[in-house]
Amino acid sequence: MAIRQVISTLSDDGKEIMGTDILLFHYPDANILNGSLLTVESNHFAVLKSRGAILNVYETGQYPITTPDRPIVGSVQQAFFGGQSPWQYEVLYISRAKLVLKASGTALSREMAELAYDVDYYIHIENKDDALKLVQHMPYNGHFLHAEDVNRYAGPVVEQAINQLVQVTPLEQVNEHIHDLTALVKEHLQAFLTVYGITLNDVKVLVFPKDERMKSLISLKAFGLSEMDAVRYYVAMMMAEHNLISAPNVAVGEAFHVGAGAFGMPFGAPPGPQR
Repeated sequence: MAIRQVISTLSDDGKEIMGTDILLFHYPDANILNGSLLTVESNHFAVLKSRGAILNVYETGQYPITTPDRPIVGSVQQAFFGGQSPWQYEVLYISRAKLVLKASGTALSREMAELAYDVDYYIHIENKDDALKLVQHMPYNGHFLHAEDVNRYAGPVVEQAINQLVQVTPLEQVNEHIHDLTALVKEHLQAFLTVYGITLNDVKVLVFPKDERMKSLISLKAFGLSEMDAVRYYVAMMMAEHNLISAPNVAVGEAFHVGAGAFGMPFGAPPGPQR
């Protein structure tokens, strides 16, 4: 009695091959036979192909694979196909779990100040039709399509959406428009990913000055300091880090006299007349 080949996403030692960053897995065996048993887990779709043509899309369950017509056997198979069956199958597993992706980059404010951004967005494949779109439109290399591969396509869309708003917004007001920025990124990103059958769930956008000095100055202004006072206090903090005793003078905007004592008297000056 012949043992049917079982096709699944489990490795030989029983571990799940599709991890948290894998959107598509191409089953590596090129010799899938007629009668093999296709197993689809609850968090996957499976697409069956034969010589480039898509035969079916499967949801959760176990399905026997059958040839579309009567198989060629004996001397005819040996003569025309070298002993190989003309029906060669491919199985593509698509994750239906929610995956998280991250896009990072830089943008310029209205004053041409350089800003950095981090965008976390969550995606999933909703149904069989979307799984089919992914297989038809999203290329993959080797046997896997990783989440980062999708991000290479989506990253420029995120960058364009962020620059569309940030470039016309003053630096200090960028975070005041973070909800508008998030909505704009989500709108552009969903329109792009729909072509590939990918559903966008949530988007989280974080924008901040790329230059550390600029971040410090904006933080000081948040305490109510004027631009000039913020610059003065920032310089004073840098001086204090280097143990410069003139740092307090810079902070309060007072001149520092070399050799002055605590009350402005030069060190070593003779005391006043004795009484």
